[in-house]
Amino acid sequence: MKTLVCFGDSLTARHEGKDNPRLTEKLTFQLPTFRVVNAGVSANTTKDALKRIEKDVLTYSPDLVTVLFGSNDAAVHKKVALNTFKENLLKITRLIGPKKTILITPPPVDEALQPNRENGELAKYADVVKRVSEETGSHLIDFFEELHARPNYKELLVGILNDGLHFGEAGYDILANLITEKIHEIELKREQKFD
Repeated sequence: MKTLVCFGDSLTARHEGKDNPRLTEKLTFQLPTFRVVNAGVSANTTKDALKRIEKDVLTYSPDLVTVLFGSNDAAVHKKVALNTFKENLLKITRLIGPKKTILITPPPVDEALQPNRENGELAKYADVVKRVSEETGSHLIDFFEELHARPNYKELLVGILNDGLHFGEAGYDILANLITEKIHEIELKREQKFD
């Protein structure tokens, strides 16, 4: 069985009132050939991520790792400078290995409910994620663009907290589907290489 580690902050970790993290549960159902490990920790930035990557990610010898940070790095009260954010993401990607890394851009927020985060700022962090993906040859899911392009995206950001940042079932369905599609795409390319 292959191992997928979901590495991130509260968007990866949240249970939304259920027994298990929503993301892990949905992915376990959609990816039956994978053991899905949730390595999400609320309030984490990429600085925190680097401190725990060895214990929480690398010890599992994962086949693939989703990396979703930026929502806290971009927040007014936790700010990690863009160039530091980029360096941290480059380190994370190199430690995991670019071919195993699926970088995910941080999603937009409902600014009316989020005093500490702005979409203009989050878009800059999303751009850094894209650049790191290009520079390292790692995989990318543009979650920011995927949500922001939907006229009703603010409705998708309504979770139990209803804080404009932590989404509920609809948001997790979209994220889990994007990850599943990306993994199928990666696996297909790998098979074609060996054919």
